[in-house]
Amino acid sequence: MLGTAKNITVSSNGGKWFVSIQTEREVEQPVHPATAIVGIDVGITRFATLSDGSHIEPLNTFRKHQTRLARYQRAMSRKVKFSNNWKKAKAKVQKIHTRIANVRRDFLHKTTTAISQNHAIVCIEDLQVRNMSKSAAGSSEAPGRNVRQKSGLNKSILDQGWAEFRRQLEYKQVWRGGEVIAVPARNTSRTCPACGHVSAENRQTQAKFGCVDCGYEANADLVGAINVLERGHRLLACGVGAVRPSAKQEPAEATKREACSCIAP
Repeated sequence: MLGTAKNITVSSNGGKWFVSIQTEREVEQPVHPATAIVGIDVGITRFATLSDGSHIEPLNTFRKHQTRLARYQRAMSRKVKFSNNWKKAKAKVQKIHTRIANVRRDFLHKTTTAISQNHAIVCIEDLQVRNMSKSAAGSSEAPGRNVRQKSGLNKSILDQGWAEFRRQLEYKQVWRGGEVIAVPARNTSRTCPACGHVSAENRQTQAKFGCVDCGYEANADLVGAINVLERGHRLLACGVGAVRPSAKQEPAEATKREACSCIAP
């Protein structure tokens, strides 16, 4: 164990016990071995599209286990609550949830490690995942619209683990001496990277981008990644630098970025 132990936490999850040890030690300021900068657009059809043209397919771990999970949940609901059979059924449900979480976490760790190792600066969209995945059910006085479709979209968004993806990227870049720059997400998929024309009609389909002004065509997710990279370059030129806010600092940082004149609306 390196350093002085400062905190030891014992926890239980999915029927297994874990010990986490936090230590403190002096380390030199790291210098990132890479020099590349990349923009990343996250999505559902493609988990992540990089501005260099490569992309990462989604894992969709919840979707793969959804049918089995629902079957065990139905079996659990038919048991007498807190009976031995109910506890056994509950353990099976918890085991599947743990499996889903572990597979997703493993996928995110491998993905973020590969991106962090190869890029000194990573530009991402400043997505508010909690707001994006809010329920559309509304209330009895003001019922929502397309509730079932929105519910399916919310499950797909949460299944990707975008917030955890960003968290892992940020601390791994700190470890390696790199940076993560979060840029405003508005119109990244509607702005033409060739002429700068912004229009909802540019996004012809979920996958196809076609500028109605200059005729530029490309994959819509790739266009988003290119625009994220371009906005990252602008923030660097303005001297804003890396964005690593805590939860309490996010509103102030967001205001700072919105006020920055180098970012196009």
